[in-house]
Amino acid sequence: MKFNLFNDGKNCLKALGCALLLLLAAPRVQAQVTVDATIDSLQILIGEQAKIKLQVSMDANKQLVLPHFPDTLITGVEVLEEAKPDTQLLNDNKRWLITTEYTVTSFDSALYYLPPMQVLVDNKPYMSKALALKVYSVPVDTLHPDQFFGPKDIREVPITWSDVAPLTYSSLLMILLGIVTVFLILRYRDNKPIIKIIKIEPKLPPHQAAMKKIEEIKADKNIQREDPKLYYTELTEVIRTYIKKRFGFNAMEMTSTEIIDRLLQEKDQESINDLKNLFMTADLVKFAKHAPLMNENDMNLVNAVDFINQTKVEEDPNAKKEPTEIRVEEKRSKEGRIVLIVSIVVIAAAALIALYMVVRNILDLFF
Repeated sequence: MKFNLFNDGKNCLKALGCALLLLLAAPRVQAQVTVDATIDSLQILIGEQAKIKLQVSMDANKQLVLPHFPDTLITGVEVLEEAKPDTQLLNDNKRWLITTEYTVTSFDSALYYLPPMQVLVDNKPYMSKALALKVYSVPVDTLHPDQFFGPKDIREVPITWSDVAPLTYSSLLMILLGIVTVFLILRYRDNKPIIKIIKIEPKLPPHQAAMKKIEEIKADKNIQREDPKLYYTELTEVIRTYIKKRFGFNAMEMTSTEIIDRLLQEKDQESINDLKNLFMTADLVKFAKHAPLMNENDMNLVNAVDFINQTKVEEDPNAKKEPTEIRVEEKRSKEGRIVLIVSIVVIAAAALIALYMVVRNILDLFF
């Protein structure tokens, strides 16, 4: 029993020690900072460039100070550019990975030791690893000096299209703007009225307009099968519109019976029987939910066409046709004159700019 108690106490002490070590180590793990430096090229020629990438991994919301090199990293290695630091968020924004780059070059051939870079995190220094850079000189064959060539003579360079294209385009633009400016000035001085031409779409005769609508209804096969009410509504509306324009009474506001009675005063009974059957079927479909057969729909469509053909009035070929265009003359208002003056000034200024471009291109090309 004593032995067991001793072992249990020993185990408890070990557990407490491990817990204490974890508690002490946790802040260090949480506050860990890593600094890494890499170079994209270990060997360059004189005058070539290399990039040194510096990466710092640290806890979020810490203050970081990156190294700054105004012009020289070490003697012989110049700093050309320092890139703006880039920040990546890691572990749900608990860690930051900050990256920056330094562009370096050298004009002296040698093997350079690049010392570790120091960063400050909350004023505490951290160092990166050291780097190396080998700079080579350009080889020159001094044993064969005859292969070196002296300066060349001055040669006349031929003129190409790319040389004269700006001059050509600016000249064309100047001429076009000049013509427009002169035209507007003449219009302003003459003070001629503004002529507008309004196009008028000719009206179709009543029977032609009705036949066009019926052809559209006939082309839609689905409406006859799926919605007879809509089919007869559209068909009777075409007939009512035709009757209103052809006979001169408002058939749109009249019942089917009233329309038939009114037409009997104009036409004989025989020519209206088919139309009477059409209106009767339409009323049954719209108000009594009658379901007509497909051949009945086609027959009523034919009846509508026959009625239109029997009652239409052909156009007189000798009659004077309505004009398709109207010419309207309007005197230029004060506002119109102001707009014209502003247009002249703007276009004239653009023409002067084009003239300047022409002169400049001529000087650049020949002088």
